[in-house]
Amino acid sequence: MLEKVTTTLPIMLKWLFICVLIGIFSGSASAFFLVTLEWVTQVRIQNSWIIWLLPFGGLIIGLGYHYYGGTVVRGNNLLLEEYDNPKTVIPLKMAPFVLVGTLITHLFGGSAGREGTAVQMGGAIADQFQALFKLENIERRTLIVMGISAGFASIFGTPWAGALFAIEVLYCSKIDFKTILLSFIVAFVAYFTVEVWAVKHTHYSIPEVPSWTPTLLMWAVVASIYFGFAAMAFSRTTHFWGRTFSKYISYPPLRPVVGGLVLVLAIHFFNVQKFVGLGVPVIVEAFNNPSANFDFLLKILFTGFTLGCGFKGGEVTPLFFVGATLGSALSMVVPLPIALLAGMGFVAVFSGATHTPIACTAMGLELFGMESGWYIALACGIAYLASGSIGIYSSQNSKGVKYHLYERFRKRNLKNL
Repeated sequence: MLEKVTTTLPIMLKWLFICVLIGIFSGSASAFFLVTLEWVTQVRIQNSWIIWLLPFGGLIIGLGYHYYGGTVVRGNNLLLEEYDNPKTVIPLKMAPFVLVGTLITHLFGGSAGREGTAVQMGGAIADQFQALFKLENIERRTLIVMGISAGFASIFGTPWAGALFAIEVLYCSKIDFKTILLSFIVAFVAYFTVEVWAVKHTHYSIPEVPSWTPTLLMWAVVASIYFGFAAMAFSRTTHFWGRTFSKYISYPPLRPVVGGLVLVLAIHFFNVQKFVGLGVPVIVEAFNNPSANFDFLLKILFTGFTLGCGFKGGEVTPLFFVGATLGSALSMVVPLPIALLAGMGFVAVFSGATHTPIACTAMGLELFGMESGWYIALACGIAYLASGSIGIYSSQNSKGVKYHLYERFRKRNLKNL
């Protein structure tokens, strides 16, 4: 018994040490990213003419990835693929490539998010510890989970959701108790690292949460189905533009140039400045005043086009935008408080697009408080079921609960025929 303890204790201490290092490095990278992202956003706002340089920014991103970053161009999908079948350590250059690419996208007015950047930086940083600590190749799975957890938790200030997201986005595949525990520890280390750097996150609130009634339950279900459809539209739009640009423009560096030119003309002639960048001010406003009916659709279009043509960034904050503005617009017909509907949509569209209802429910509780918990959980669950089988990550194993429900329904219909 004593021999087993003396063997296990050093291993536990080693992993805890790795956990702390990943949390500190990933949290610091996210803190730096948040500060620089705010800076480039202010530069763009104060110099509206800079949007005309978006095609030039696209050329820089396209050339950089085509000639020097071919192995990391798959982004989050590379993390999922390496977790599923560990082969080669993720190059550390993934971190600076996605960081610079995302900052260029936001500086010149592309519509993108930030989660993809933080997750890729966290995953690339974490995977470097395999060689440093002489870990087995199969143990890279644990490192990748820790990197995803640290990146997500630190960029949004939601450690519980970050840890759960890292586990759930991988469909809990091949994950043991040690990995689950380390995922939570590294999430909190990364979260507190950002706090130490005194970098602030956006705060949202839902001041009014009505008690359950059969009528309100029915309306909440209807709204949640719409959130699921919005998630489906977002995922399919992004993949559609990616396929379209790949099909008609064979030289990859030209794709963001052409896409950037189209975006610039659309922004200039249609005066749609609020759909560029993260769109956080629009999200905040959606919690207080009804959004325009088509705001969520335009954000889907602009973000899908931006990412599909080759610009860099995440999808999650645009998903927040889509969900919050859709919920806000629905408040004109749905008899639920506007902030509650915006908050439900905020996390529910994210749930449907990433197939992570548990993590999204946790995020809703962290951001909005326990009072809205049942509404948040209902919205995330129903949006997940209503969003179809295609998510934003093409390499994700999406054979979860709804996959089996769809298969059972399909087989039953075929049998009846």
